[in-house]
This record gives sequence, C-alpha cells and structure tokens, in this order.
Amino acid sequence: MSIALWIIATVIVAAALIYKRASLLLFSVGMVAMFAIGNVLEIVGPVLWTILAVILIPLNLAPVRMNLLTKPILKAYRKVMPEMSDTERDALEAGTVWWDGDLFSGDPDWKKLLDVPKAELTAEEQAFLDGPCEEVCKMLDDWEVTHELTDMPEHVWQYLKDNKFFAMIIKKEYGGLEFSAYAQSRVLQKLAGVSTVLASTVGVPNSLGPGELLQHYGTKEQQDHYLPRLASGDEIPCFALTSPEAGSDAGAIPDSGVVCKGEWNGEEIVGIKLNFNKRYITLAPVATVLGLAFKMYDPDGLIGEEKELGITCALIPRDTKGVEIGRRHFPLNVPFQNGPIRGNDVFVPLDYIIGGQKNAGKGWRMLVECLSVGRSITLPSNSAGGIKSIALATGAYSRIRRQFKLPIGKMEGVEEPMARIAGNAYLMDAVTTLSTKGIDLGEKPSVIGAIAKYHMTEKLRACMDDAMDIHGGKGICLGPNNYLGRGYQGVPVAITVEGANILTRNMMIYGQGAIRCHPYVLKEMEASAEQGLEALKKFDNALFGHIGFAASNFMRSVFYGFGGHRLSSVPVSGPARKYYQQMNRFSANMALLSDVAMGVLGGSLKRKERVSARLGDMLSYLYIGSAILKRFHDEGQIKEDLPLMHWAMQDTLHKLQEAQLSMLDNFGGVGSVMRAIMFPLGRIAKRPSDKNDHKIARMLMSPNDVRTRLGKGQFLSPEGHFGFLEETLQNVIAAEPLYDKVCKAAGKRFSFTQLDQIAAKGRELGVLSDDEVALLEKTEEGRLRTINVDDFAPEDLLAGKAAFDYALKNLKESDAA
Repeated sequence: MSIALWIIATVIVAAALIYKRASLLLFSVGMVAMFAIGNVLEIVGPVLWTILAVILIPLNLAPVRMNLLTKPILKAYRKVMPEMSDTERDALEAGTVWWDGDLFSGDPDWKKLLDVPKAELTAEEQAFLDGPCEEVCKMLDDWEVTHELTDMPEHVWQYLKDNKFFAMIIKKEYGGLEFSAYAQSRVLQKLAGVSTVLASTVGVPNSLGPGELLQHYGTKEQQDHYLPRLASGDEIPCFALTSPEAGSDAGAIPDSGVVCKGEWNGEEIVGIKLNFNKRYITLAPVATVLGLAFKMYDPDGLIGEEKELGITCALIPRDTKGVEIGRRHFPLNVPFQNGPIRGNDVFVPLDYIIGGQKNAGKGWRMLVECLSVGRSITLPSNSAGGIKSIALATGAYSRIRRQFKLPIGKMEGVEEPMARIAGNAYLMDAVTTLSTKGIDLGEKPSVIGAIAKYHMTEKLRACMDDAMDIHGGKGICLGPNNYLGRGYQGVPVAITVEGANILTRNMMIYGQGAIRCHPYVLKEMEASAEQGLEALKKFDNALFGHIGFAASNFMRSVFYGFGGHRLSSVPVSGPARKYYQQMNRFSANMALLSDVAMGVLGGSLKRKERVSARLGDMLSYLYIGSAILKRFHDEGQIKEDLPLMHWAMQDTLHKLQEAQLSMLDNFGGVGSVMRAIMFPLGRIAKRPSDKNDHKIARMLMSPNDVRTRLGKGQFLSPEGHFGFLEETLQNVIAAEPLYDKVCKAAGKRFSFTQLDQIAAKGRELGVLSDDEVALLEKTEEGRLRTINVDDFAPEDLLAGKAAFDYALKNLKESDAA
C-alpha cells in the first residue's frame, strides 16, 4: 500500500467513525489500528506515533483533559454566556422535548416516529362529533352571530353548556368529558368550518385557562369546588394575562398583588391586595370566574423572607368587590366575547392562589407549561378545520362557476392556488394530528406548540387569500350566503393571539428549540452555572459530547452534500423514501448551522432575530415534513393520495432549503464556506410542479375518495353552506351529460347557464325524462345560489345602536300615523 492510499484510508476511517458518532475511546482505537497498519507497511515511524500519542493520550485521560482544555474553555464560556432571567429559565425548563429533539440531532430516528400509534377517536369521542357537535353546527347561523346579534344566540350558549363543550379537558370524576387532545382538535376543526366565533368560544376554556390550571396545580378544595361547576357550565372561565403595557412580553406585566392584612368575611386575615388592568381577555364579558396573572410582592414579610415572589396565578370570582368587567372589544367583525377587566384594591385570601400559598411566584412556569399544550391544539386546529372546509368549498365553487365557457377551476391560473389550498389542508391536518397525538402520549411540547401555532395560522392567512382570489366578488360581498368573508376578516386575530407571530417566529421557536432540543447546550449551560469539580466534570462531558456531535454533523453535511443522503438508511420504501432521505440531509445541515451560529455569535445570537428566525424555520419545516410523512404512512400510503403528499413535501422541503440558503447568504464569509460544504452541487428541492398542481385541482373539483379524506370530519350537512355546495357540485356533474344531450339534439352549443330553460328545451325535443328535467331545474337553483351574492336594503345593514334607533324611529312614525 502506498503512502497516499494509507492516508486516504485513514481519513476515510476517521470520517466514518466521526459520521457514526463513535466515542472518543473508539475513535482513538480506530486511529491506533490504522497507525499499526501503517507501521507494518513501514509508513508510520516514531515521529508519527509520537504526534498521535501527544494528541490522543491527554484527550483520553480525563484529569489531564479537564485541566489542560476543559477548565480554560469553561472560564471563557462563563464570560460570554449572557445572564438568563427567571422567566427565560422557566420557559426553557417547562414542557418536554419529543420528536423535535430527534430533528435537532441531525440523525432522526424515523422508526421512532413511525412507531408512534396512529391517532384515533374512541367510540365516545366519535359519537360526540356525530351527535352534539353536528347538532350545534346545524343550530348556528354565522350571519346572525356576526351581524345581527354580535354574539351567539342564548339557545346556542345553553346547548354548549348542557352538552359540556366547555368541559372537554375536565376529568370525568368532576363531570367533564375528559377527551383526548386529538378529539379536542377534531371538535374544533368541525366547529371552525362553521363559525370562527363558535370555535373560539369553545376552544379557549379548553386551552389555557382555569380548568387546565386547576387540574394540574389546584388544591383539592379548589378542584372540588370549581371543576364540577366548570363542567356543568354553571361557571364560565376566562384567563387574564395580557396588559396594555405587556402583550408579547407577558413576563413584564405591571399588575400587582401585595401581601397584606385585610378584612374578609368579618375577620382580619393575611391576603393579597390586587391592582390590575387587563385587555383582550376572551370570554371576560360573560365570565363568572377570572383566572388572573399578576406579580406578587410581600414587602412586610408576612408569609416569608422573599419580598418579590414573581408571577402568580389566582382565581377571582366575578362578583368580588373591586372587580370591574369592562365593555366588549370588537375583533374584526368576528365578535366572540372579548374585553378588558380591571381591579382596584381587590382584597382576596391567599387560598385564591391556584394551588394555594405554596404556588405563590410559580405562575409563569405554570402558564408556559399549560400554554405549550393549548398552543398545540386550539389555533392550529381552528386553522386546519377552516381550510379543510374551504378546500372542499373552493373545489366545488370552481366546478360550478364558469367563465369563458368552462369551469374556472380548469384554468391554469386558478389551478395553482387551488393546489396550494388543498396541499396545505392535507399538511395542516397532518401537523395537528401529530402534535395532539404527542400530547396524548404525555408530552408537553413547548417548541412544537410554537411551531404549530405560528405556521398553521400563517398558512391559514395564505390559503384564505387564495380562496378569496378564486371566489372574487362572491368572497368580498358579505351576507348570509358568504362562507369566506368572516373567516378572512378574522385571520389577523389568530396571527395576533397566544404569542404574536412575529415574536413566535423570530424569538420563541429557535430561542427555546436551540437550548431545549440540542443534546448538549442545556447541559453546558447548567454545568457552567455550578461550581467545583463536579461542575467541571459535567461541563467536560457535555463539551466533548458537543464537539463529537458537531463533527459528526459536519461529516454528514459534507457526505450528504455530494448526494450521499440517497444512501442514508430509512425504514420505508416507495415514493416517500426520497423525502425521508432529503430530511436526513436537511436535519444534519440544520444541526451544524445551529452550532456554527452559536459558536460565531455566542450569547448575542438571541438578539440576532433574523438568524434565529431562519434557524427556527428550518426546525419548523423539518417538523412539518415529519408530520406529512407520518400521515401518509398511517393512512396506508394510499396511491391516490400521492399528489397531495408530493405537493406538501415538495413545498415544505423547498421552503426548508431556502431558509438554509437565506441564512448562508446573510452570514458573511462563514456562510460562503458553509454553503460550499452543504450545497456543493446546488439546490436539491424543487417546488411542486405544474403537472402535480393540475392533478390536485382536478381532484378537488369532483367527488372522490381523496377529496373525502381531505375533508374528513367537517360539517357537510345540507343545512350548511358547505353541504349545500357539495350537493350542488354533485348535481352539476350529473347535469353535464344531460346538457350535452340537449345541445346535441338541438344542434347548437348553449351556454352552461339558465339550465331550467335548457331543461325545457330538452323536454320539447323529447330527449329528457321528467326526472332529468327536474334535476336540471334543481341544478340551476343551486348554481344561482352558489354564484350570486347577497344584497340589502340600507336599513338592513344597520347594526347595534343604529338598528335600534332606526326601529324606534319607525315605531314612533307608525304610532303617529
């Protein structure tokens, strides 16, 4: 063997060991073995052996390594690491790391993902969807809610209470439904397809609020008192966190609670004097019990030595002296109950704290843990449900509505947004399914919750824009027959609440993910905060584990960059296999880029929001891609669903690729070097093709099994807009051959309009039966209702006080006459 061949072989062995994440000891053994071979071949002499020994012996002798390397690195690390606030620490420590940790590893264990049990409903949960959920959808008239009443009718409120819609998360021992997170998601999806007001009203009490907090942290007395009342609807909860001065920066709330003595029920006790000013509080105008977050102080040391205890959560009955329920907010013509609450010198006992006095100052951790669950369910589910219904409606409308003598859905310009709507509906349902299944397995996925909230609401925004473009005038003219307008208006509400999307993308997703999901960063931080020999040992283990981790991802990125990802092992075959392999490549890239960014920017990374956002996008798209692949696998890799799976994966991987390239393009010389390593042959992920868009658009315009699966679980009863559209779509398809028959008999090509006249012509020519004539007449009625828009007398558009004044004026004029 020549010297060159031995060097090449040694490099390959070293690279393979690093790629496989071999331990330091195993790597050293491998190098010694290669040097031994070189010695036999008379290539390696004493000088090379000495160099190898100088490198490997100190590294493998822990005391020597720690003194020579780890100790000075730890000293430097402590200097560059920024201080972490208590709220930041609580946010990082709250929740759990699940599949997001695998994605951050650079080497996802796909078998682990595919072995996650398929999300399914119990018989009881399915019965609720088919029964009470279906019924309340039939009861609700969204135009009445949003324009005439600016609230749901009283009988709908009562039905929700009677059937425990507000108690899906409450345990059965307290009278609740105790549904799975997956079932909650399915319920909200169905409701969201009918009314944003309805879905929001049901979603909030089952998300972050008193019910969730009580079950996890409440005292036995609090649970026994409140939970049965919440389950029965006798109590309506709200939770007050946001203040005028503290929105996204919720940890900066100025609302205070001072421990002091005061009178309660005729006795002097130690309690809390509360002063607060909250806004944007959903259900506040109708709530009977207020969950309240405030900063707690004990200046006189009445309950301990600590003067500033921190954020605390308490339950305050509405009728408590000093509590003021403000007037209603009016969020963008989507008038769910929402408004401000205030309190001035409100004195309450210490046992109003959720969990009692022992939980004073622990409110922020309680909130971020519960919010990680609620954020994974409510807004992502509402978004997915809305788009699933809109996808079916847009497909039907695009077949029914004709321009230039053909259905508009057959125009290539319309096919593109139709494919985006359908592809995203498939994707969004996949994400909500995987996320809620994780919760049902016991996870509290804070990072995944932020990903799901941000990306599903953003996709809702984009899809609603596409749907409005396709519907045109039908979408912009509000009225009882408009099924798009209120959802379109309400999109910014979802963007804004539960952590504004700008904040969520730029700070939260990667800010939490980089530390929580990285296998070594949090360990290094924790070790650096301690002192002594044990801390040095912990830091040493984390540091050298981190070095090996980064080196492995470097090798993977180099190998994958030249096409090696096509050789990476994945547990599936068939058309999805290539996507798993591309995900392997992008996962390794992200893990390496993350380490590079942390190494180059250090503690300043958290202030580099554009870098953080792009790294967060990478993690997000990896999770979204995982959810798509999981759905396709769980549903049996159905061949007919391939166009939707291909669109969703190609769109996701292309966005993932562009996030990585965008970061590299804006990272100076380091970015240029990393680009040469990661993309030496250029881009690998392409956007969805025109051909695939065409397939999806045609699928969306006709009843078929793929379309049925896409809209599974949505409200499609003929009493609702979407059920009527489905019926009309079927009638139009059945009418088309009858239309052709009449045209052929008449020797003339009529326009596919005025189908009642074409029916009369067919009867006259003797080519249509009475049933066929009736079908064409019914189809024309449905066609006209579908394409026409509502119009109003001026007084019918008056609402609230103006409508009252108008009616009063008419009454006076009538009496005078």
